[in-house]
This record gives sequence, structure tokens and C-alpha cells, in this order.
Amino acid sequence: MATDTAERRAAHLRGLKVTTLSAIAGIGAAVASSAVTAGMSVDAAATNDTALLVVLGAILVQFPLLKGLGVDVDDFGAKDYLYVGFMTFSLWFVSWGVLLTANTSLPF
Repeated sequence: MATDTAERRAAHLRGLKVTTLSAIAGIGAAVASSAVTAGMSVDAAATNDTALLVVLGAILVQFPLLKGLGVDVDDFGAKDYLYVGFMTFSLWFVSWGVLLTANTSLPF
């Protein structure tokens, strides 16, 4: 009974780490994409390939970070990789869309 509770808690903490890091990476990638496309028109920024490379880099950099946080990345299956990619991309897409349509400029 105690091992079942400990295993459920460990699985829950693993999910929290993966989800939190994906969300932070997606929002960070949106801010970085906004910085990369600063000064461009909305149409030019939306079709910029460098902004897409930023989010792809954010996805790839998460796996060593997760390993450093104690998550067993070697145990990841296709579903886990797709989850990390989807969460990061979707938060990047929404956050960067808001930054583009609000016509914000970052101070750096």
C-alpha cells in the first residue's frame, strides 16, 4: 500500500515537472521570438523562419533539462515526446500570437 502511494506521488511529480518546464519553455520561446522579430511588421514577423527555429530549440533543450531535474528521459515513449512538443508549441503559439497582435515591444 505504501509503495503504491509512493509510486503515484513520483508519477505525479514527474508529470508536474514535465508540464511546468514545457509551459515555461513555450512562453520563453514566445518572448525570444518576439525579440528576434522586433521591428518587423506583423505579417513579416508571422512568416519569419527564425522564430520557428526558436521554438524548435526550446523543445530540444528541454530533454537535457528534464534529465537534470531527475526525470528519466530514457524511459520516454513517443507519447511523452509528442506531449512535450505539443505543450511547448501551443504555449509558444498562443503567447507569441498575443505579443504580435498587441503590438508589444520588449525593452531589450
